[in-house]
Amino acid sequence: MIVDKIKKRELPTKEEAANKKRADIPIGKWVKCNKCKEILYKEDLHNNYSICPHCGNYFRLSSRRRLNQIVDEGTFEEFKLDVKTSNPLHLEDYEKKLKTLKEKTGLEEAVVCGIGKISGEKAVICIMDANFLMGSMGYVVGEKITYSVEKAIEEKLPIIIFSVSGGARMQEGIISLMQMAKTSSAIKKLDEAGLLYISVLTDPTYGGVTASFASLADIILAEPNAMIGFAGPRVIKDTIRQELPEDFQTSEFLLEHGFVDKIVSRRDLKSVLNKILVMHKGGNK
Repeated sequence: MIVDKIKKRELPTKEEAANKKRADIPIGKWVKCNKCKEILYKEDLHNNYSICPHCGNYFRLSSRRRLNQIVDEGTFEEFKLDVKTSNPLHLEDYEKKLKTLKEKTGLEEAVVCGIGKISGEKAVICIMDANFLMGSMGYVVGEKITYSVEKAIEEKLPIIIFSVSGGARMQEGIISLMQMAKTSSAIKKLDEAGLLYISVLTDPTYGGVTASFASLADIILAEPNAMIGFAGPRVIKDTIRQELPEDFQTSEFLLEHGFVDKIVSRRDLKSVLNKILVMHKGGNK
């Protein structure tokens, strides 16, 4: 009979069903915008300066990608400092976390420093990286920033520092806070030498970094909609018990109140920096 030839349909196993539901999309090729929630192809995003083409949201840049956008190809020479991260509080988890981050990011610390050219103009350049403990400033970061400032004085070069940070690195206790004084003192010597210092504030720049070298520049630039401050808005609101302005601590708010000199689109940043360097060529402010 024909009924005997009809086979019972076998249901797929749970594993087969799960595999079937998965979309055939290469892993790591797509990213979601936190602001408009659009799914973006990573390569297209990177070609657009890591700015969302739909809503204009700025994605955070790694130090490597920032270097590619700002510094002339093949001109950057990184400073090689034999400085090890300290663990004054003897936190076991801290050393494990540092080891994991070094393997994951390929960075030794939260800032990359060296000498490079921006459209032909030579400068000392420091770029903080949020991928390494949120760009927090510990002993090594403070030492590298200070060394870079001293190198700028020695070479009679302007210095540009790109800041992104959650503040001082509390895993290093009072030593992390001491970096504020050390870096500020170095900036003072740079000023006495008559050399140009440009600070570029990116999202977010907070805590001890804002309270020290990031705010002491001759010219302070900022990316659009960057959050910049010392303590966070929630902490300030709870402390003063008052409502804060809607755009409080944004780069636009700080420009309006005189803390920032200019907000510069990421697309224009290299050309703006080059123009400033050309205007101040020779090191005299």
